Amino acid sequence: MAGMSRDSATVELGAEPEFNYGDKVRSRKHVKNDGTFTGAEIGEVIVTKGDVGFIISIGTYLQQFYIYGVDFYERGHLVGMKGRELELIEYNPSQEEKIS
Repeated sequence: MAGMSRDSATVELGAEPEFNYGDKVRSRKHVKNDGTFTGAEIGEVIVTKGDVGFIISIGTYLQQFYIYGVDFYERGHLVGMKGRELELIEYNPSQEEKIS
């Protein structure tokens, strides 16, 4: 089990989401299909480190984490990812105006 992350003590839902709808983000890691992505074989890489996409949905998982639906438009894949798996490239300008 080496290399598996243990984040059971982490609870993100006490704070606002790290990203907003329309934010441009980059994947920090390769993502393989765990069997939940239709149209790809289990173990097939569906997102590579550095792929760029936009946040199109924000949900939760296990009453603990925010899960961001990311449209990786160049691949044509819509993938759910944790905030720690993403890095911000650019805020959605319309969301930024609402914050100010």
